[in-house]
This record gives sequence, structure tokens and C-alpha cells, in this order.
Amino acid sequence: MKQLLYFFCLLACVLPGCTGPETNKMLAELTETIQKAPVYDSTKNKRIATLRQQLGNSNNEHSDAIFDVYNNLYEEYKVFNYDSAFLYAHKMKDVAVLMNDHPRGVRADIQLCFGLLSSGMFKETLDALNRIDISGVSDSIKAEYYSVMGRYYYDLGDYANDKIHTPVYDSSAGKYIDSALVLWKPGSYQFDYFKGLKDLKSGNSNDAIRLFQNLLAQQTLTPHQLAITASTLSDIYVQQGQTEKAINLLVRATIADIQSSTKETSAAFNLANLLYKKGDVKNAFVCINKAITDAVFYGARQRKVQVSTILPLIESEKLNLVESQKQQLVLYAVLVTVLLIAVVGLTVVIFRQIKKLKIAQKTISEAHLKEREINQRLSDFNQLLSDSNKIKEEYIGYFFGTNSAFFSRIEKFKKNLEQKIAYRKIDDIIAAVNNINLKKEKEELLKNFDTVFLKLFPNFVTEFNALFAEHDWIRLKENELLNTDLRIFALIRMGVHDTDKIAEILEYSVHTINTYKTKVKNKSTIPNEEFEKRIMKIRTV
Repeated sequence: MKQLLYFFCLLACVLPGCTGPETNKMLAELTETIQKAPVYDSTKNKRIATLRQQLGNSNNEHSDAIFDVYNNLYEEYKVFNYDSAFLYAHKMKDVAVLMNDHPRGVRADIQLCFGLLSSGMFKETLDALNRIDISGVSDSIKAEYYSVMGRYYYDLGDYANDKIHTPVYDSSAGKYIDSALVLWKPGSYQFDYFKGLKDLKSGNSNDAIRLFQNLLAQQTLTPHQLAITASTLSDIYVQQGQTEKAINLLVRATIADIQSSTKETSAAFNLANLLYKKGDVKNAFVCINKAITDAVFYGARQRKVQVSTILPLIESEKLNLVESQKQQLVLYAVLVTVLLIAVVGLTVVIFRQIKKLKIAQKTISEAHLKEREINQRLSDFNQLLSDSNKIKEEYIGYFFGTNSAFFSRIEKFKKNLEQKIAYRKIDDIIAAVNNINLKKEKEELLKNFDTVFLKLFPNFVTEFNALFAEHDWIRLKENELLNTDLRIFALIRMGVHDTDKIAEILEYSVHTINTYKTKVKNKSTIPNEEFEKRIMKIRTV
């Protein structure tokens, strides 16, 4: 037992830190979703192919319809592939210039800047943003411009990640976000998200959490919007040290990114970083591979740099884990071998003890069986004694009562005869003698026997019938207590087993009594040889 306890304690010491059951379930779902990523990408590629086909069917390369198709292609590639997104943003710009459409040109410029920023080209992004003239465009385009400017400075602050430059960049970003919030409708996704983002960067974590949680509770978010919101909210929980909540949000964000074929994302990278710090190297390796695959596919330079900082650490940790697992396996093998030897030894000892125990149990069982048999015999004997005493008591009383009444009648009859003899009344004497009804006396005797017997055994008829099928039950006539069949076995129950004695009492021949007994036993549902034993088991009350 001590060896087993030591073994399990050792297992507890060598197992790595793990996450909660809910997080483990979500990580398993993420692994399945990563495996399905080619399916989601295939769906996106089909949409892109449909849009490209629309370009081939168009005769006018500089129309509103072509601009819209280019815009739709840009939206498909926006977070999917940088080069293609940049290409179609340029095509949008070319169409807008040829159409001399300033608002469309501004929109194309903003989208070019978004692509540059997503690719990590900060200087080129700022130069392009500074060249944009947003005068004369709609509020929605202006808001989009301000949001890209705000994101530029926030990303620049995250890239600097120091106490000198980051606060300055965040302050500049906040001003542009304020300008955008004025133009967005309160309650819209853009308004609530960027308001929450500004609160986060400004240190108003509680307000930011409330806004982001309200957004995540909405059912109208697109997968991409859900991913952005969940990923941003996770940053707050990371700052607050609530790692489990942050991991769960990043898992949701990564799943949503995969389902929307978003390659320009930091969710998988941030998730890998948190899992690595928590000691979950296996899942961290899966996530970092997904992050670097997406970064390479999209062409995001800063993402490649970020991944390169942690990927070697995770790979090194994975190698260490593999080596550690090898050592653990060796240790487990030694422990299992020792335990196996111990189990074999214990098994031999146990079998020997079981063999001895079986012998002892057999001896005890035999003793108990004999004891039970003796007790049962004593119980049966006591019951017979009790029944016998009751029978004797009842029938002694019955005998004296019957004889007393009989002697009274004899004495009265004697006096009557003596009187008639004295007066020589021969005719009266003959009449008196003839009035004696022996048959009636016999019937009265049997009736008294039946009454006394049923007083001792009130359930006798019911239990007697229980030994037969229902159609063979004895059904007594009105005012009949027992019939001849029942009286024969009633006498047997009373202890009169001699057939001659039974025949004498009932005034039948021995042959007749045997015939009655055989007929009754043959109708019974139990063997003939057991019948009288069952009769003797009928108890008095």
C-alpha cells in the first residue's frame, strides 16, 4: 500500500500544470477547428472566385460596378492576404481617379493604409495617411479614416512598449478615436468597440470590460467582430492576472478567426504565449504553428517578428518536455516493474490465504448447517410438543364434557327404565329403547369432533385445499364442518396414523380408509409420499 501511495505522489509531482476542465474542453474544440481550417479557407476561395468571374464578365473597367467588385474583393482579402488586398485597393484607387471620384479615392487610400498597417509598415502607413485629404467626404469615410489613424498610434505604442513613447502614442490615438466616435452612431458595433478600446488604453478597465462583455453578448456579431472583441477583452484580463479568463477568450477569438479565414490576427500568437507561460507546451506549440502559418500566408511582417521571439522558446521547451517524458517513462517502467513484482507476490500470498479461508469457511458452513439442522429439528419438535399439548388440553376437555353429558343421559334413561319396570310398563320400555337413535348420536359425536378440531386448526381446510389444483378443492356443503376425506386427515394431524384405528373411529373398513387416502393423494399437486408430511406441518393457533 505504501508503494502505491508513493507512486501516485510521484505522478502528481511530475505532471505539468494544467488548465481547468472548461478550458481543456475549449482547447480540444480549437484543435478540431484548426484541422478544419482548409474547409473554411476553401469556402472563402469560392467566394473570391465568384467575384473574379464577375470581373471577367464586365465590359466596362471603369464603372461603379467594377469599383464595387474591387471593393468586395478587397474586403475578402483584407484580413486574408496582404498582397491581394493591396492589389485590389490600388485597383480601386485607379478606377476612382479615372472616374474623378474623390470620395471613392479617399476610401481606396484608407484601405491601402489599413493594408500597410496590417503588414507592419509603420512609416509607409503614416506617410500615406498624411497624404489623404478627407474634405468633402461622408462622415462614414471620415470615421473610417480616424479609426485607422487611432489604430496606427495604438499599434505603434504596442510596438514601442515602453513608458516614454507608448503613453504619447496612446494619447494621440485617443484623440483620433474621439473624432471617430463623434461620427459613429452610439450603440453601433464601431462606436462601442472603439469606445471600449479607448477606455482600455486610458486605464478605464471596468468601463472597457462592460462594453466588450455587452458586445460579446450580442447575437449579431460577425465571427471577425467577435474575434476582435474577445481578443481585446483578453488583454484586460491578462493585465489583471486573470489568465484563465484571458485564455478562454483567446480560444474563442482564434476559433472565430479560423471560421472567418482571418489570417491577419494576433489571437493565436497571444494564446500560444499564455499557454506557454502556464506550462501547456503541447497546446502552445499547436497555436504558435497556427500563428506563424497565418502570418506567412497573410504577409504580416510584425507578426513574423513576434512569432520568431517565442517560437524558439516553445520548441526548446517542447524538446525538454520530450526528454522529460522519456525520463518519466523510464521511471514509470521501473516503478511498474517493481509494482508488478509486488503484485505477483501479493497474489501468491492472497491465493494461499483464500485457500485457507475457503477451508475454514467450509468447516464453519458445515458447522452452521448442522447447527441449523439441529435448531430446525428442535423447533419442529417444540412445535409438535406445543401442538400436542394444545390437542391434549382441548380433547381432554372435550372428552370429559362429552362423557359427562353422556353419563347424565344414561343416568336419566336408567331412572326412567327403573320407574317403568316398577310399574311393569313393558310397552313404554320398548318404546323408550326404540327411541334411542344411534345414527344421530354418531353424527353428534362427529360434529363435536369437527368443532373441537377446527377450533384447534381453523385454517385446516384452506391449507388442505392449497395442496390441490383449484378444480380439485373440497367444497363443503351448507352447515358441514368436515367431510369424510377431511376427517381422515384431521385424525392423522391429531397424531392417529394407524389405519385400523382410523377405520375403527370412523366405523369404516380398513380397505375403505385406504381407498379414501389414495384417492385424495392422487389428486394432490405434491408427491404422495410427501402428502402426510405436509399435513403434519399445518399448525395450531
